Amino acid sequence: MAVDFGKTADDYASHRAGFPPSVYTTLAKLGIDVASKRIVDLGTGTGTLARGFAARGAHCIGIDPAAPMLDQARTLAARDGVVVEFRVGKAEDTGLPDASVDIVSAGQCWHWFDRERASRECRRILAPGGVVLLAHFDWIPLPGNVVEATEQLIKAHNPAWRFDGGNGVYGRWLTDLGAAGFVELESVSYDEFPVYSHDAWRGRVRASAGIAASLAQDAVTRFDTEHAALLRSRFPEDPLHIHHRVWLGTGKRPL
Repeated sequence: MAVDFGKTADDYASHRAGFPPSVYTTLAKLGIDVASKRIVDLGTGTGTLARGFAARGAHCIGIDPAAPMLDQARTLAARDGVVVEFRVGKAEDTGLPDASVDIVSAGQCWHWFDRERASRECRRILAPGGVVLLAHFDWIPLPGNVVEATEQLIKAHNPAWRFDGGNGVYGRWLTDLGAAGFVELESVSYDEFPVYSHDAWRGRVRASAGIAASLAQDAVTRFDTEHAALLRSRFPEDPLHIHHRVWLGTGKRPL
């Protein structure tokens, strides 16, 4: 399945609100202080994590291969009144100097990388004792819920999509980090129920890999029309509380 998030940059900026504030308080509880730290956010997209770190005093660079996403990221950073340097680039080859940053983050994107090469690159650019952070904020399908119904509709319109049925937990990412020599591997997960109007949930789903990032525009329109009808008929409550799970995995570069 060919995926280009640049095709869905507008919906992504509007409807993929990104990580909740609890992520930053959880990181603090884990002993990860971002204030004044040099942070590189890989696969930054619209800069959700990068902007959150910058708002908390970090010096942040956001890297992404999709220039339209970075255009949205710059607009959102200006709206938020934060300073982030956004660069077109790849996680596997950032072009940054050795041992030049304190934290490398990757939010909702590790599965898109060549994970072995990205792990090595994270270790290369991190200073000794630096932290790598892999983060997810995933919708959770359960029997009968709106997420399960939405995923079934995505599969009907895009059989090549393979991200359905997830549980929002990514232990294999820690295996990647361990193989690259990271130590003190940890993970934490917890659930949240963000509120979406019907229109916002439709926009969130359009901005996913299975819809606007991989389908032609006429196919996106057909899906969206059916999705709207599905919500009206089976989940008429508006707004909806959508089951999500936060997962954070961390490791340290040895001293």
